[in-house]
Amino acid sequence: MEKNLFTISYPKDSGFDRTDIYFYQGKPSPEEVYLKDTSVGRQRLFVTDASIFSLESMKEFSKSFTQVECTTLCDGAKLFSSGKDLLVVLGSGEKFKNLQNVTNIIQAALEHDYNRNCLFIAIGGGVICDMTAFAASIYKRGVEVEFVPTTLLSMVDAAIGGKSGCDYSSYKNMIGSFWPAKKLHVWSDFVLSLPDSEYLSGLGEALKTALLFSEKLCRIFTQEKDKVMARDRNTLKTIIDECACAKAAIVEEDLREHGRRAFLNLGHTFGHALESCAGLGTISHGEAVVWGIGRALDLSANLGLCSEEYAATNKSMLSSYGYDMKPIPSVLKGFDGDCTQELIRAMHKDKKNNSNEIRLILQRNYSDTVIQTVSDGEIEKVLK
Repeated sequence: MEKNLFTISYPKDSGFDRTDIYFYQGKPSPEEVYLKDTSVGRQRLFVTDASIFSLESMKEFSKSFTQVECTTLCDGAKLFSSGKDLLVVLGSGEKFKNLQNVTNIIQAALEHDYNRNCLFIAIGGGVICDMTAFAASIYKRGVEVEFVPTTLLSMVDAAIGGKSGCDYSSYKNMIGSFWPAKKLHVWSDFVLSLPDSEYLSGLGEALKTALLFSEKLCRIFTQEKDKVMARDRNTLKTIIDECACAKAAIVEEDLREHGRRAFLNLGHTFGHALESCAGLGTISHGEAVVWGIGRALDLSANLGLCSEEYAATNKSMLSSYGYDMKPIPSVLKGFDGDCTQELIRAMHKDKKNNSNEIRLILQRNYSDTVIQTVSDGEIEKVLK
């Protein structure tokens, strides 16, 4: 397999060493990485979801495992084995990103006497990577984890940087930890099999990265939309490489989000509130984030941080990809209650707030970003 290596190094006092990211070309083949060498003695627990497990590109990997009876797993989770390896298959989608499924991963390891030298391996999108890393971070006070990201969102954002966790009580990622993967194995061709909604979700995070850090990506999204939407292999590779490098640089500088890493939350406080109000899983994470970027752009313009032209130009670009830029998006049509006030209430619950005020990521221009607390009144203006 042809591959390239990129490494993220962590601060000496962080408790972590490095993450090696391997980029592969051609057909995804996790079985070549993990199952070809039968002499591996380490206990390994793989985690994926039902949709990924059934992909054509996962056929060779999946057929190596046989389902085993397990009455202790809940929420539709299934257990498979292959020699000494275990595979937990969870339900697909945001609604399964919960403590029960984190517990399912831990339960499988406990029942089979996995020790502290074991390895957890997530094969999936952001939901699977986040939950598997969180389970790894708390199992016997921490075991190593590796990722095979299968969605564009996980390749450009979720799998990189060490954030892990799950949703709780209808709020996004309320429980979690920082627990970087030791290795990532990235096949961009996984993206070719994604449904359009999942692809657009990943593009949302890539568009965010472009506005924050990469003029090159901004040009691609503006001038080469046809190639982006056609999932041209070379264009996809450029998007994934640029996003991975940009996020790696900011993570190396600020692993635990005490400074500039917070910029990566552009659109997220609005977006997480929308996901909560609509019902987790009703709208994809990336689509919610892009709607949130639109609100942040309008707010930036209202506060005099950016020009009206900057906000309008980028909202038009985001809209051209089919994202909803309306102050109250269509997904909340028929919402029972005051949408504006419910969104603001949800924004106050966001874990990034350190006080009663809402802390937002706003922009002056491309790659010119600020962190600012904003009054409810100012937020109301961009939600009407």
